[in-house]
Amino acid sequence: MLRRNSQIHQLPLEFGKNAEQERMIEARVAIRAEAAAMRWRFRLILIETAMMAGLVLAAGLALGQPTAMVCRSAAVVGAACLASGLLLIALSGLTGHLVSRYRRWRSQ
Repeated sequence: MLRRNSQIHQLPLEFGKNAEQERMIEARVAIRAEAAAMRWRFRLILIETAMMAGLVLAAGLALGQPTAMVCRSAAVVGAACLASGLLLIALSGLTGHLVSRYRRWRSQ
């Protein structure tokens, strides 16, 4: 297998020399990624809620329905979308927690 010589001005990469430091970095990255994923899920739920409420509002007004009824319907649809989205986030988090506990229990 051919081995390429590195350039003189290039820093040598030394992987695996400090395993403890690598584990700490990976743990920090995992925590940050998990937090970012939770924020993105919440953003998507808020966007979905606003879009569904807006669609109900636009459809009701386009069909000439009474404004009070359309606004109330849009609020109910928005609240239902928000509640179902938050419930899905909570259930997926609970399922992930239970699966990780099960895996730890099986490995013992």
